[in-house]
Amino acid sequence: MKIQAVVYTDPDFASEAEQLGAELGVNVLAAVELAGAKPKHLFSFLRQQVIDGETAGVLVLAAEGLDLYALGVGDGVRIRADFHGPTVSYRRNKGGGRGQMVARAVGVKSGYAPTVLDATAGLGSDGFVLASLGCQVTLLERVAGVRALLASGLAQAKAFAAENDAALLEILARMQVLRADALTYLSKPPANQRPDVIYLDPMFPDSDKRSMVKKEMRVFHHLVGEDADADQLLDLALKHALYRVVVKRPRIAPNLAGLAPNHVLEGRSNRFDIYTIRKLPESGALND
Repeated sequence: MKIQAVVYTDPDFASEAEQLGAELGVNVLAAVELAGAKPKHLFSFLRQQVIDGETAGVLVLAAEGLDLYALGVGDGVRIRADFHGPTVSYRRNKGGGRGQMVARAVGVKSGYAPTVLDATAGLGSDGFVLASLGCQVTLLERVAGVRALLASGLAQAKAFAAENDAALLEILARMQVLRADALTYLSKPPANQRPDVIYLDPMFPDSDKRSMVKKEMRVFHHLVGEDADADQLLDLALKHALYRVVVKRPRIAPNLAGLAPNHVLEGRSNRFDIYTIRKLPESGALND
């Protein structure tokens, strides 16, 4: 799937839309008459305007933030990065805390929250979970459209939290997004800034066409494409992380670079491969 246009529905965001369109190399369209419109009306408008609706994605910038509208998947799919909606809030408050697999894999424990470099951040969901448990998280995302969604989601959440949720504001302050390609970043990492843990969640080839994958994940997979350099990322991560590298994989996927991990946490559909460099500290101050 290719992003074919950026659309704005509020004239106050015209300049921001133009900048994003220039970065992506796509046309920018105004649709101010659709400000506040329901998604189905926006889908109808976009299908009339976009050249190839079967394979197209459109970024829509509104007062409520940035959304990706995928036009060729069923009735259409709308995706955004969300850090303050009901589902995210429920997981934050009721999702299992340090008992969650991603937290256990990274090494979060009572009195210790490692610094984490999330080198393939996507929409930031795992990074947010780790930040909510006290980790300082640096997020790298090389796909410009995804990075824009991530930045918008964080901005919207910060605006909400400033008025409604001081605890959420503290969590978001522990998340930093860098405009960087992970392979380039890890090839020449900043001096004296080695993270405790590097977290990798590379996109895996969609080889099983019969599998029932959520439409949102199919769209995201088509937008990001395959991370062909994942083996190289693992090699560089092992050289740069202080304590461990964690790789999130589909449960039946082969090991990255054919390298067996030191430990595996396995769930129903995913697993976490843990590559140990040295033992984590017994205790430490939470990074807040």
